[in-house]
Amino acid sequence: MIRAAFVALSLVTPVDAGTLEGRLVTFTVATWDQRDRPYLQARGRTVTVGQGVEFGLEPEGLTGGLDVVPVTVEIGPSRIELAYPTAAGRFFEAGFNGYVLRFETECALFDEVRIDPAATTMPVTEIWAEVGALYINVSGLDYGPEARLALDLTVADCPLS
Repeated sequence: MIRAAFVALSLVTPVDAGTLEGRLVTFTVATWDQRDRPYLQARGRTVTVGQGVEFGLEPEGLTGGLDVVPVTVEIGPSRIELAYPTAAGRFFEAGFNGYVLRFETECALFDEVRIDPAATTMPVTEIWAEVGALYINVSGLDYGPEARLALDLTVADCPLS
């Protein structure tokens, strides 16, 4: 009887702990000097993290003279990569001009966020996490086909929503 219980438990496949794989995430673009009064709050897009590129944003139309910069976002189990394959320019300068990735969870999802210098060409210095959200500030930086940002993450053992 004990052996049967052990075999039954070993056959149960646990949900991957400490991974972004399989998590629901909403990606949006925002620009503000005061967080409660944004200049731009783009439409969010929601997907389940899986294989390949999760987001390929294109311009949405001007809002107060601002628009979304074309970007691709690939999310792996413990890594996020951003690239700008189709356009070049400079991000509008503001207190925050960048990306917000909101993962469906109520716990602090990220134990650590590190920029991978070997795979990053953008001099991003401001990245922070709040519960299940990750903020990436690219204000005033140049973007284009050579621009890349790679983040390595230590993901907490939070339950999937």
